[in-house]
Amino acid sequence: MSRPVLGVESSCDETGVALYASGHGLLGHRLYSQADMHAAYGGVVPELASRDHIRKLLPLLKALLDETGLKLRDLGGIAYTAGPGLAGALLVGAATAQALAWSLDLPVLGVHHLEGHLLAPLLDAQPPEPPFVALLVSGGHTLLVEVTTIGRYRLLGDTLDDAAGEAFDKTAMLLGLPYPGGPALAKLAEDGDSNVFRFTRPLCNRPGLDFSFSGLKTQVLLAWQRSDRRATTRADIAASFEAAVAETLVIKCRRALATCGLQRLVVAGGVGANARLRRTLQRTAEKDGFRVHFPRLAFCTDNGAMIALVGALRLAAGQQDGTMIHIRPRWGLEDLPEVA
Repeated sequence: MSRPVLGVESSCDETGVALYASGHGLLGHRLYSQADMHAAYGGVVPELASRDHIRKLLPLLKALLDETGLKLRDLGGIAYTAGPGLAGALLVGAATAQALAWSLDLPVLGVHHLEGHLLAPLLDAQPPEPPFVALLVSGGHTLLVEVTTIGRYRLLGDTLDDAAGEAFDKTAMLLGLPYPGGPALAKLAEDGDSNVFRFTRPLCNRPGLDFSFSGLKTQVLLAWQRSDRRATTRADIAASFEAAVAETLVIKCRRALATCGLQRLVVAGGVGANARLRRTLQRTAEKDGFRVHFPRLAFCTDNGAMIALVGALRLAAGQQDGTMIHIRPRWGLEDLPEVA
């Protein structure tokens, strides 16, 4: 087993650390969510997120080392999320990783957060092999990407306004659900009838692979305002909204696979944990004859394991950073170098 790579994730409101060793796989991971702290504000407060990363990162690392029985001297390299994300939060992870790498004389590398999500399914025992189309769907991003090989990505479609996860959260707020809204809305939708309200499938009646969920959110608001406001009605609206989002994503995934001539789809990001989306994509895959891969639920949301994985792959290919602390709050996937 090669010496493990430490992965550090601190791009938003979750602090994650993990150890990954090429030839063995994931050795362990720890994650702390700030959701309860931000719930009082109805969303992430960047300054509070940064300060909490400072408090939690080193204790999480110590707990991870204790759990795996490893020492800092056993590490072979360190990877951290350099972007995209909240600048202050990114700086906490970057500074910690660079300080550890300097003190231990280890190679260090800043990793693209979205590449971590794209490659998270590779943590599975039977990982999908490129080429494939990836749907990256989270609170801040809704992308369709052609993955030819690791590091070689072509953006097929992007969101023009709200990402799917953002639309889930905002719609949940409109319905009076607690933060974080996405999981709360999905839970409420389990008790609803998705056929009661017929919301549009945005941008599906025209060519292209881009997304738009802002108008769908407005339709939900109008439906709720004009309704009888009963609990059953709220559940029906939630179910109908969830069905509209899931069907929209499936339609665009089918188009992307046809555009690229591929038969393998990878779904990543927090919304990839949504049960309705998973069921709908599985049924469509069985009908159309393509294969769909999901990461484990623990690796759908932000986590250190995906950062450690990408770091291990790129460090093994000879890529590393210098000693400067460098973050990129905005960072395009297509700017990444290919891994030989």
